Amino acid sequence: MDVARLAGVSQKTVSRVFNKEAYVSADVRRRVLEAAGELGYRRNNAARALASGRTRSIGVVALGTALYGPASLLIGIERAARDTGYALRVVNTLEGDPGGIAGAVDSLLEQGVDGIVISEPIDEEATGGAVTGDVDVPVLVLGAPAASAAARTVTTGVGADLLARAATTHLLDLGHTTVHHLAGPQQWYAARDRVQGWRSALAARGCDEPPLVQGDWSAASGYAVGRELAADHEVTAVFAANDDMAIGLIRALTEAGRRVPDDVSVVGFDDIPVAAYITPPLTTVRQPFDAVAQEGLRLLVHAIEKPGVNLPLAHDPPVDLILRASTAPAPARPVPKRGRGTGSRSRGGPQAPLPSSEDLSDRS
Repeated sequence: MDVARLAGVSQKTVSRVFNKEAYVSADVRRRVLEAAGELGYRRNNAARALASGRTRSIGVVALGTALYGPASLLIGIERAARDTGYALRVVNTLEGDPGGIAGAVDSLLEQGVDGIVISEPIDEEATGGAVTGDVDVPVLVLGAPAASAAARTVTTGVGADLLARAATTHLLDLGHTTVHHLAGPQQWYAARDRVQGWRSALAARGCDEPPLVQGDWSAASGYAVGRELAADHEVTAVFAANDDMAIGLIRALTEAGRRVPDDVSVVGFDDIPVAAYITPPLTTVRQPFDAVAQEGLRLLVHAIEKPGVNLPLAHDPPVDLILRASTAPAPARPVPKRGRGTGSRSRGGPQAPLPSSEDLSDRS
C-alpha cells in the first residue's frame, strides 16, 4: 500500500510490476521500483504462495559433475531463473545411479515445487532411471527425450546436433574429403546428438563415413585415440565431441609428427576458456547455455502459470562457430609416381615426343 501511494499508482499496478506482467509502461514500472527501493520493500514470497497456492519455486535435477557442459548449463538455469521470479531448488544425481532421477524428482515434489527441470545428460531409462511415478507439475526436459510421466512435459533441445553439423561442414568446406569423429560416451544424449549431426553433414555431401572412435570426455582419452589416428595418414580432419578430447588429440598428433593444422585439422566442441590459448588455438563450436536455459524456463513458466494455454513456439538455439588456428584447407595429396614403361619421363630433362605412326612408316 505504501509503495502504491508513493508511486502514485494503484495497488494492483504495483502487483503487476512485481509479477512482471505486461501492460505496464516503462515510466510506471520505474516509479514503482524506485518507490519500493526507497521504502526498502521486498516481496513476501511466502504470503504470495499462500494466496496463489504456489511456492514460486522450481526444482532442478542435475548430474553432479564438474564437466564443463553440464556445469555450465546449470549455471545458465540459475541465471535465467532470476528473471522469472522463481527460486531454484537443486538436487544432484550421480552417474550410474539407476534410480537417481526418479528419487530426485520425488524429493523435489515433497518440497512442493511448482515445476521441475531435468537437466540429466545420461540415458538411464534402460536401467530404470526414467521418471515413472505420477508427477502433477510441469516438467522441462533439457536435451533429451521426454522421460517422465508428468501431466505436462516440455522438451527443448540444446542444439548439439546443429552445432556438430556446423563443425563437420566447416571441415568439408575446407576441402577435406571426409571427417573423422572422436565421439563421447554413447550413453550420453549429447554424445549421440553430436554423432547424428556429424553423420548428417557427411551424408549431405555424399562423403564416406569413417569408423566411429569413442572417448570418455577426458583429454587422456583424446590423447589415446589421437595416437591411433596419427598412424593413419588418410586422416586429415577430426571433429571431437568436446574440447578436452580435442586438446588431448592435438597433443598426440603433434608428438607423432602430424602437424595441426597443416596435416590434420581439428575442431572441438564447447569453447572452454582454455581453448583460445592452446597451441594452436582451437577452432570449436560454442554451446549457447544461457540461451537454452532462458528458452527452456520461458516455456516451463508458461506451463506453470497458464496450464490451459498452448505452449508458445520454441526457438532453435544459435549456432556459433569459433574459427581459430587449428583448421586449414586440406593438404594437397601427392600424385602417385608412375614406373618405367608407363610413359613416365626421366629426371634428365624433357624428352622428344614419341614418333607418330606416319614417322614409323617412313622409316620402314
